[in-house]
Amino acid sequence: MNTKKFSILLAALMLIIAQLACAVGEPTLSNSRTAYDQDGAQPSSTFGAFDTVYVVSDLANGAAGNVVTSRWFAENVDGLEPNFFLDEADINVTEADAPFNGTIYFFFEPPTDGWPAGTYAVEILFNGVLSATVNFTVQ
Repeated sequence: MNTKKFSILLAALMLIIAQLACAVGEPTLSNSRTAYDQDGAQPSSTFGAFDTVYVVSDLANGAAGNVVTSRWFAENVDGLEPNFFLDEADINVTEADAPFNGTIYFFFEPPTDGWPAGTYAVEILFNGVLSATVNFTVQ
C-alpha cells in the first residue's frame, strides 16, 4: 500500500473514532425540575399538602459509578428552623444500567398530617458536585 492511500485510510479511521467518541460523550445531568410524576411530564412548583413531590432530572451517558444525590430542605416552613434538613437519597448508576440515558427521579411522600405550608428546596448533586437547586411551595 502506498503512503498516500495509507494516510487517507488513517485519516478516515481517525474521523470515525472521533465521531464515536462524541456520540458517547461525557455523562451530564440536566433539566432538574419538580413534578407530580416520576417522568417529569407534569412539572409544577406548587403542591398541595397531600401531594407526592417528585424531583426529576435528565441523565445522558450515565456511566457505572455515577451518583446522583438529592438533599431536601424546608427553607421557610412554620414550626421549623430556616433551611431545616429533611432527608437525603442517592441513585447509583450500575454496570447493568450503563450507559444510562433517560430520566431519573426522587420522590418524597407527604407526612401523615400533610406537608406543612411553606417553601422547600432540593439540591441535586452529580458525583458530589452541586448540579441544580429546585424549589417548590406547598400551599
